[in-house]
Amino acid sequence: MSNSTQTSASNRIHALLDENSFVEVGGYVTARSTDFNMTARETPSDGVITGYGTIGGCLVYVYSQDSSVFGGAVGEMHAKKITRLYTMAMKMGAPVIGLVDCAGLRLQEATDALNGFGEIYMSQTLASGVVPQIMAVFGTCGGGMAVSAAMADFTFMEGKSAKLFVNSPNAIQDNYTEKLNTASAGFQSREAGLVDFIGEEEEIFDNIRTLVTILPANSEDDMSYDECTDDLNRVCSDLANYVGDTKIALTQISDNHFFMETRKEYGSSMVTGFIRLNGITVGCVANRTESYDDNGLKTMSYEAKLTGQGCEKAAEFVGFCDAFDIPLLTLVNVTGYENTTGSEKTIAKAAAKLTYAFANATVPKVTVVIGQALGSAYLTMNSKSIGADIVYAWPESAIGMMDPVEAAKIMYADEIAKGEDGKAVMEEKAESYRALQSSALSAAKRGYVDDIIDASETRARVIAAFEMLFTKREDRPAKKHGTI
Repeated sequence: MSNSTQTSASNRIHALLDENSFVEVGGYVTARSTDFNMTARETPSDGVITGYGTIGGCLVYVYSQDSSVFGGAVGEMHAKKITRLYTMAMKMGAPVIGLVDCAGLRLQEATDALNGFGEIYMSQTLASGVVPQIMAVFGTCGGGMAVSAAMADFTFMEGKSAKLFVNSPNAIQDNYTEKLNTASAGFQSREAGLVDFIGEEEEIFDNIRTLVTILPANSEDDMSYDECTDDLNRVCSDLANYVGDTKIALTQISDNHFFMETRKEYGSSMVTGFIRLNGITVGCVANRTESYDDNGLKTMSYEAKLTGQGCEKAAEFVGFCDAFDIPLLTLVNVTGYENTTGSEKTIAKAAAKLTYAFANATVPKVTVVIGQALGSAYLTMNSKSIGADIVYAWPESAIGMMDPVEAAKIMYADEIAKGEDGKAVMEEKAESYRALQSSALSAAKRGYVDDIIDASETRARVIAAFEMLFTKREDRPAKKHGTI
């Protein structure tokens, strides 16, 4: 019989997993250190419950930290239990889920605890791109544990009382919690971009269960397929109305209107998330110029430009999808880059990372131009020139170097200035430039667009494209890894 008792740590595991599926591993483990009178204190399971079970019948490995034992702080044996769990998960090819409530390093074990933390980092590094890593913060996630959370593929955070920080708010010069709570879920999701989902415990468990059932178990064996009960040729008659809020557009084309958005509070002018098409999980990246709530009221407007945060978010998402062979769908409506003094610090590097992520990805890639696709910002958004397998465009979309009006002002400046009606001349020249260089038709004539499709046909055409690309194989130059 294990030393573990019914604590919040064990309750969370049972709330997450299928009923009666959890099997504990290492339940008798306790701390080995004898310093600071450690032997006089009980350390059941050394502050972390580890084991395996199922979610929707899918095998998962789980650890849950127990804050009643040294505040859930990581000690030597605590760390070894987690690293051994990772070893098992990689051998079996199953996701690792961490339920976090940890004060950081256990001071009583000092260097042993520090070494253990390093071994956890190493395990996470080896597992990255091999099995999905999911972490959920329910209490404190402080110091080095925040780094561990950042190394996970997806991070959840309880919205009211959970805290995630490297340095606590009160330890930051000229700051304190009441002034700016940098440890809060809101800050970590909106400003830091570290947290994917915020909610109450039960909401988090529901979302983790959904995520596990739609993701591949590992990078080689994809068991995430599901039977499609939706009409593959379903017409999305009002899809053209959702050019602004692409979250709604993606929901419309997905099987049974399923959409799971990631990091929605961060870089909100870029949408990332998962849909289902013919039962297959597809990763989606889309530009967004408007947000609407569940009542259909507009809540936010954005420029049709790439931002540093949006590019960073999308690049990491694309990298995850490529690692786990998840096909990529991109919806494009972008006119350029954010142009502020602040953005100049990050936008070039962030756009380079997104460009590289799309170009480097070898999974099936389909792009649909739904609005404007102008300049090098369009190239970054998975254009044909950086490796998109299929590119579709809606009839009224614009694809070109720049806005036709601005191009006309530059190219025909003298004629516009000398004409009796400069505005009429400009409009005539702009329309001519649009037809020759900036329309979906002109791009299709040059082979940069494979077909011009009606918006209502998008679901059927994208499903057909991914079916054709199902057996895609693509070789790249031999190298250890890229450096961008």
